Amino acid sequence: MNLFLRSLLFSTGMIVSVAIIGLAVVLCFPLPFIYRYRISQLWTKFNIWWLKVTCGIGYRLSGVEHIPEQPAIVMAKHQSTWETLFLHQYLPPLAWVVKRELLWLPLFGWALALLQPIAINRRTGASAAKQVIRKGVEHLRQGQWVLIFPEGTRTAPGARNRYGMGGAVLAAHSGYPVLPVALNAGEFWPRRGFLKRPGTVDVVFGPLIDSVGPSPQELNRQVEDWIESTMTQISTIPAVSSETGG
Repeated sequence: MNLFLRSLLFSTGMIVSVAIIGLAVVLCFPLPFIYRYRISQLWTKFNIWWLKVTCGIGYRLSGVEHIPEQPAIVMAKHQSTWETLFLHQYLPPLAWVVKRELLWLPLFGWALALLQPIAINRRTGASAAKQVIRKGVEHLRQGQWVLIFPEGTRTAPGARNRYGMGGAVLAAHSGYPVLPVALNAGEFWPRRGFLKRPGTVDVVFGPLIDSVGPSPQELNRQVEDWIESTMTQISTIPAVSSETGG
């Protein structure tokens, strides 16, 4: 079976499953948050499995011993849709920092809204950043982790965009540690491509970065240095700098 047919088969399963699980989450809106979240994880777990079956994309983990038992701020490389699925199903309940427009999508957006994301309007600039900090602290104190993609948008394999300060400011303000994550999913599931290439995604969890003491600028530099240096070890595509996105 060629790449197109495999990719089409996966996409079909993904669309059908989001309709089923999305509806289930919406119908369970009266239930406590943790039940809605566990139901939503069925969708991401299914699609990670279905991607392996149809397109031959698996994953390999390193550094799992660094994942703490207490809430943390996850700052991850963002190359593909793959990591949003994987991190959602693998880590404890996460509050995603997402574009508010996603919440307007039928079923998917409605279900996402019930998972308590931090939905922001990027065009509001400083106001959006303050919302990430305020809501992020609330989630962390309630025991829910926070997921932030510091580059703000998906980057092509080998690309390196500017790291935004939102995650570092939240960490410095809240006192919760940062769990950095490097991964190369974009080499198999391109950010703007339909075809998916078989292979093994490397996911590396880094040592926790203590947020008590360093300035947000120093925290951000530590996160970026660790992620990008690790990317050079797991990526098969030479790194290039980019100032777009962010």
